[in-house]
Amino acid sequence: MRSSVPVITFSRVDFLVVDVETTGLDPRRDHVLEVGWVPVTRGEVVLDGVRGTAVRLPAGVDVGESAVLHGLTDDDLAAAPELADVVLELREALQGRVLVAHHAPIEIGFLNRAFRDGQADRPPLFVVDTMTLQRRLVVRGHGEPPPGVLRLDAARRRFGLPRYAAHRAAIDAVATAELLLAQIAELGSRLGREPTLADLSPHRLER
Repeated sequence: MRSSVPVITFSRVDFLVVDVETTGLDPRRDHVLEVGWVPVTRGEVVLDGVRGTAVRLPAGVDVGESAVLHGLTDDDLAAAPELADVVLELREALQGRVLVAHHAPIEIGFLNRAFRDGQADRPPLFVVDTMTLQRRLVVRGHGEPPPGVLRLDAARRRFGLPRYAAHRAAIDAVATAELLLAQIAELGSRLGREPTLADLSPHRLER
């Protein structure tokens, strides 16, 4: 709930920006292929904390047509760690941090399933969605944004951020982290003060 968000300014919040690449968009039947994340600490992207790892698929599952998007092949994943091991590393990285993702329901759906399948407890989390923030910045009132303007690449172009190759988890995590900082700078300009965590419309996820 929004009312339970601590009153804390952005520069004092530690974030972990997370991206997943998958075989599709439905966590009930599709599978995680790659997980990437990067910390944002005291308002800076911590590039030496970038982590990106491919994930070994379950037996009998292949990359399929999703390879057209991300370029990952079955051979790339054959020697990768299992998702349960990656989830444990991610859980440690999330300790004390707010999770950030672009179009967060996708990441959250897959991560929740991964934690359940790996029999690992997901810590309670605040989640910030940069797509939701972008909608607030682009749309005034109750209108709808033009098609495509909320996509990660389009959102970055609005702020003059450089274009990166898409659909690799670590790169998309860094791209989202940079977008977050640009969004917060614009939000702060509009508010006339440093934004707080509550200003970022976080959602609380219990276990």
